[in-house]
Amino acid sequence: MTSRHLAGARILAHGLAGPPRFTGPAAAARAFGAHQGQDLPGAIASLALRTGGDAASLEAVLAAFDRGDIVRGYPMRGTVFVVAADTLRWLTQLCADGPLRAAIARRGQLGLTEAHVDRAREVLEDVAAPHSVPGTGRGVLRAELLDAWASAGVPVDQGRGYHVLGELISLGDAAYGPWREGETAVVAAREWLPSGIDLESAFGGDRVAAAAELALRYFTSHGPAGERDLAWWSKLPLRTIRAAIPQVEDRLESGFADRDGHLHAGAVPAGAAEARGSGGERLWWRPGLAEEYAERERETMRELLLPGFDELVLGYRDRLFLLDEERHRALVPGSNGVFRRAALRRGEVVATWTRKGAAGRRRLVLTPLRPVSDPQQRRFERLFAAFPYTAA
Repeated sequence: MTSRHLAGARILAHGLAGPPRFTGPAAAARAFGAHQGQDLPGAIASLALRTGGDAASLEAVLAAFDRGDIVRGYPMRGTVFVVAADTLRWLTQLCADGPLRAAIARRGQLGLTEAHVDRAREVLEDVAAPHSVPGTGRGVLRAELLDAWASAGVPVDQGRGYHVLGELISLGDAAYGPWREGETAVVAAREWLPSGIDLESAFGGDRVAAAAELALRYFTSHGPAGERDLAWWSKLPLRTIRAAIPQVEDRLESGFADRDGHLHAGAVPAGAAEARGSGGERLWWRPGLAEEYAERERETMRELLLPGFDELVLGYRDRLFLLDEERHRALVPGSNGVFRRAALRRGEVVATWTRKGAAGRRRLVLTPLRPVSDPQQRRFERLFAAFPYTAA
């Protein structure tokens, strides 16, 4: 059984129903802290859906990349995310220590040395820095950068070039910046990112204060969610999260979700028998969300098409508020980390979807996981016709 009211409240918190919550892509990216970015067209669509959901919203996301307002990097758990440019450096320093140590430890297995990484950094500055002025710079394509590295004696075959690039991004030397030829080009971070946004400058080096800022962003954009959701999402230790939440709890509401997902402010009941929808865990959410959901429940239950790696699906440790185990296997075949695109209705996944046909003549192909009526199919087709997808 799914918790459709919990799903509905989260849909509303994400800005996927109701009036637009965010003034633009940078505001949305900043509000979320980090936004899944490994499927680039899907990440662009996710931000566009939260800022209007039309062609103009799509163009605004691409323009935000070009201006340097938003970037892609590896701020958490070795996965690429879209973040506001003023967030990338401190968030990476807060959350990426473990993945960065693991990447450095793999150098020997890949035949890489610290000298290779140092040389790659020098070449990056030479070829990318002149093209890394926000608003005018176009960066360098990954293929161009890898060619320059190979010419300088840095091994790039068998994935080694991408490993080095991932290290340099995690170390704060590079980022993925402007939209160019279907990808986000590589830029030199020192030139492209704002100054004064590292952990020391932004939080005086206080990791708990930085974690509190991340917790506030996560719970206001993803909530209702619990501390274990945030720990799974960020990979921060629970002890850090538990130390951080008291710093921002006066700017949040908290309580529990019952077996249907309805929110109840206050303490979780003894035994948590009524709190089945949230696993008996205390949840946090932005102020006024429960009341707004009561007014906009019908809007959150409407049909919704999501890209494959959307935060509504990947932003929580447990996805069963949206679908059961059988449908989860269909959404993530083989549990291999590749997510199909989800079609939702009444707060649950009812189908996966793809698109077929040549550019300009693409059509929606639904694979139902629950019965989809003809009127529902037509509504999904209208959403598909307006879906903010790039040509990439």
